[in-house]
Amino acid sequence: MRQQSTVVAAGRRHSVGVRRDGTVLAAGADGAGERRVGSWARVVAVAAGSVHTARNTGRSHTLGLRADGRVLATGWNDDGQCDVDGWRDVVAIAAGWRRSLGLLEDGRVLAAGRAADGACDVPAWRRIVAIAGGDWHTVGATDDGRAVAAGTGVRGQCAVEGWRDIVAVSAGHLHTVGLRADGRVVATGARQTGACEVDRWRDVVQVAAGSSHTIGLTATGRVLAVGDSSHGQCEVGAWEDVVAVAAGSAHTLGVRADGTVVSAGSTDDGRCDVGTWTDLRRPQCVRGTPGE
Repeated sequence: MRQQSTVVAAGRRHSVGVRRDGTVLAAGADGAGERRVGSWARVVAVAAGSVHTARNTGRSHTLGLRADGRVLATGWNDDGQCDVDGWRDVVAIAAGWRRSLGLLEDGRVLAAGRAADGACDVPAWRRIVAIAGGDWHTVGATDDGRAVAAGTGVRGQCAVEGWRDIVAVSAGHLHTVGLRADGRVVATGARQTGACEVDRWRDVVQVAAGSSHTIGLTATGRVLAVGDSSHGQCEVGAWEDVVAVAAGSAHTLGVRADGTVVSAGSTDDGRCDVGTWTDLRRPQCVRGTPGE
């Protein structure tokens, strides 16, 4: 079993979602064309890139995973993060700052984009079942429950070598979150915002790391949140019947079982204009065939 397909994604200033018919919806900033997904089809998962500096807040990128294992990309490409046309047999995708990641069916990982910080140093990884891209680092989970990391770990965001029984990972600006098989959550990295205060969480089935906050989805469809909520991005306590979550720089998204979407946090640039979205896909665990 591999990581769940990402049917909704939250970037720095935009949001993306996959409908059941394989088309893609987008809202928010489009400074680099990151919302130009109208022609995409047969998509089963999406990812939204992040931008860590204020001067680049208008530029990001978006990835889409097709049912045939190919990857689509649009948006900011200054570091080649959208150069994914040749990728094949991909079963999961992730996006970070100036970086795109693809998980292959054989457990290897592809990377495109900025190499200077070491976050693209993943060619030697093997037996990977889940991936995540943060602003400065990349994280993976292996088929035996260990976690691996590459990139800048100045705040401890790459200190995952002792983690065990990990089934999913997520990476934020300066922190990393791991979901254990027993539904508990572990975290490492910068602690000033409280985004790593997940020790008491139980029965969690999905985690999402925003820039400075962390979201958890429970088996009952309720949503947990810790960390920076200066824009209201952690005000998710009233959400119910949620089947998928995503966390961006200052906003949070949730997909309900009926295919509609709820949001919390900053409304700048229209990133939370998702109230009219309907018929989104339910997440599925990607198995032997891409998009299965």
